[in-house]
Amino acid sequence: MKKTDIKIVDIKKSFDGVDVLKNINLEIKDGEFFSILGPSGCGKTTLLRMIAGFISPDSGSIYLGDKDIVNLAPNKRNVNTIFQKYALFPHLTVYENVAFPLRLKKMDEATIDLEVKKFIDLVDLKDHIYKKPNQLSGGQQQRVSIARALINKPGVLLLDEPLSALDAKLRQNLLIELDNIHDEVGITFIFITHDQQEALSISDRIAVMNNGEVLQVGTPAEVYEAPADSFVADFIGENNFFNGQISEIFDNTYAKLKTEKLGELVFELDKPAKVGDRVQVSIRPEKIRVSKHVPTGLTEKYNVLKVYVDELIYSGFQSKYFVWINGDKNLLFKAFKQHAVYFDEDDNDTIHWDEDAYISWHADDSFLVEVI
Repeated sequence: MKKTDIKIVDIKKSFDGVDVLKNINLEIKDGEFFSILGPSGCGKTTLLRMIAGFISPDSGSIYLGDKDIVNLAPNKRNVNTIFQKYALFPHLTVYENVAFPLRLKKMDEATIDLEVKKFIDLVDLKDHIYKKPNQLSGGQQQRVSIARALINKPGVLLLDEPLSALDAKLRQNLLIELDNIHDEVGITFIFITHDQQEALSISDRIAVMNNGEVLQVGTPAEVYEAPADSFVADFIGENNFFNGQISEIFDNTYAKLKTEKLGELVFELDKPAKVGDRVQVSIRPEKIRVSKHVPTGLTEKYNVLKVYVDELIYSGFQSKYFVWINGDKNLLFKAFKQHAVYFDEDDNDTIHWDEDAYISWHADDSFLVEVI
């Protein structure tokens, strides 16, 4: 392995008899921006703190390069951690906060000055270099924390939900800055978050966790477009699910699904299954087309359902349709349309709330979640 590759092997941890981490195995590549995504209590922060050395596993190994670091003290590991809280010294300026790790190493003042200014410039705070933390915004304080962590030149930077205390706009801006900083310094970033959009927008790869287990590891496109199971499909983005029995397989890659209330639907057979299997299939709301009249000219690989528009929410860049199928309030589907196609493409008539419409999607856009 490369010097800063991380390999987590058979890691287990329990607290008071409750399994928090269940046989975790992960490989994180040198220089990767790797996110660990999951809901609160899934074990992701425990795993991060274990890599940092603040918590010891009950069993298993953590390799940094070829060295098992499980028994190393935190200050002996080539990693630095950035937490939700900024942990800055309130009585010190930005300059002195960033310089603090180098002063502990008793480096000479000329080198300290050169390094501090370089990393302050990296996080775009040179105009605030002599301010104290209470004179900075939350985003600026977090950037000071990042500069202070990076000045130690760790092989790995651990980020424990570093943006959660910021408002939405600041969070988005700092997310972009984090990505730029990662590209600039080129070290391994391990980013903990419960926010799907954060993970999807910034990561090279994502590990999705739930109940102490890693359910899927893949690129953002892989976990979004081909989720491993129903939890991943539901947790990342929004989805519509329907269950049924496979009645036919055709063209080797497509299947017909017999459902109780939706009739027969067609989907892409992207996971192993056979005729007679009961399966769960899903379709993302943004893959669905909403039209005022019955779509024409569609092939057998399209699904078309008549719906009733129960709710229509305009949110600027897109419109969200919440529709009932066959007049059944329990069969609620979501369909999203970008604002550019807010009007029906066929007749330019607006689709209103409280009226009938049609939804359609191609079999390629739905996917087999799992055999049930």
